[in-house]
Amino acid sequence: MQKVTFTRDGLTLVGNLFTPTDFDENGHYPAAIVQGSFTSVKEMMAGTYAQKLAEQGLVTLAFDYAHYGESEGSPRQLEVPAEKLADLRAAVTFLLDLPYVEAVGMLGVCTSASNATFLAAGDDRVKALATAAGFLVTPAVLDATYGQDGIAERLEQAAAAKQKAEQTGEETFITVYSETEPDAANYAPVEGAYDYYNNPTRGGVPEYTNKLNVQSWTTWLDFDALARASDITIPTIVVHSDGSAVPENAKALYEAVQGEKELAWGDGNHWDYYDSEKQVDYAVENISRFFHEHVTA
Repeated sequence: MQKVTFTRDGLTLVGNLFTPTDFDENGHYPAAIVQGSFTSVKEMMAGTYAQKLAEQGLVTLAFDYAHYGESEGSPRQLEVPAEKLADLRAAVTFLLDLPYVEAVGMLGVCTSASNATFLAAGDDRVKALATAAGFLVTPAVLDATYGQDGIAERLEQAAAAKQKAEQTGEETFITVYSETEPDAANYAPVEGAYDYYNNPTRGGVPEYTNKLNVQSWTTWLDFDALARASDITIPTIVVHSDGSAVPENAKALYEAVQGEKELAWGDGNHWDYYDSEKQVDYAVENISRFFHEHVTA
């Protein structure tokens, strides 16, 4: 693994680049961007998949989106889908500038599957798309999660947070994943519900900050991952399960894609696709095969 940097609109983004075991700088390899869940950093599920795909012969890049981790971007912990799309496009440029990269694919795990749909629909440099336990956000999902009153309340909170930041320079944060805080962005009062994010042996790594900037509600609550799904014409593989997030949206993505496509339906729950050996290896086996076939110049 090699730490790398690249820029987007003057911001320095930091990533980890993984190469195959028998890597030859004079060779030519398929490459893939690998990104993870809402507010996650490169050392979490994205790094897990990037490492395993590199072991299968791909050059892979897991990086911190702007506003997160080691990447620049102020304010911190800010969720802006349009900026994440710009980050992904910059990552494509970075990989294609490497002399040993033949072509680039995109793997979105969990929420990055939502960001990846827009990249796949609008950037013809990307040769294939993969999702793994994709959390494909839509207005209907957000409405079911928060309700119309809850959405209105969060938009008011975002406006107040913005005003506070402008007047005092102080940002407002809430917990992202919590089993005890009802005001968290994602609240589930079930012991172990968010073990992945709280357990230091799993995703609760030192690099991760379990906080969301409240101003994020302004740009997050109208996100629609399927808005351009029918514009996707590149080969696409959707890896999902009945126990993963919003399985009907994974099937809707598969149905909407206009190019060659494959649906790989596994078992296990959503979190299993972050770090459970069985489910991750199932996803990697299918995605590696698919990318080796389709991520070509």
